[in-house]
Amino acid sequence: MWCADITYIPVQKGFLYLVAIMARRAAGRPGASRRVLAWRLSNTMDTEFCVEALREALALSGTPAIFNTDQGSQFTSMAFTGRLAAAGIRCSMDGRGRCMDSVFIERLWRSLKYEAVYLHELADGFVAQRVIDGWIEFYNDERPHSALAGCTPAEAYCGERTPRERVA
Repeated sequence: MWCADITYIPVQKGFLYLVAIMARRAAGRPGASRRVLAWRLSNTMDTEFCVEALREALALSGTPAIFNTDQGSQFTSMAFTGRLAAAGIRCSMDGRGRCMDSVFIERLWRSLKYEAVYLHELADGFVAQRVIDGWIEFYNDERPHSALAGCTPAEAYCGERTPRERVA
């Protein structure tokens, strides 16, 4: 099962919009993985940046059985839902106003903003892109999660459920 959501990223002269696609569960593996499979920044709330992230996730990570989103216009668009249907993916949408249906990705936004975005002066999209890219790489590959028994999202996604040794 995969999920996606959009959040805003404050920059010096306004906002950018960030979409992320996250694996809630890897095929054939129990439990959550929380791995970010693809993401895109945009200066508009159009549909195309969401479809681009979906294309990348499908190309790099295969096809999930279920894809969960909220009812935002980007995710209900024919471009997005058509891509899911063409790949044989069942679409699941949160109830209106039910952000807790996407608790994993909402937690991702909180961590990203408090651990990276709010700690840097994001002058523009170029800086935001670099900061977010570095943090997501760290989040996926290096940051252990207590909810994943000390594994990183990449380890949980690949089935390597051996907790990392902590550096003192």
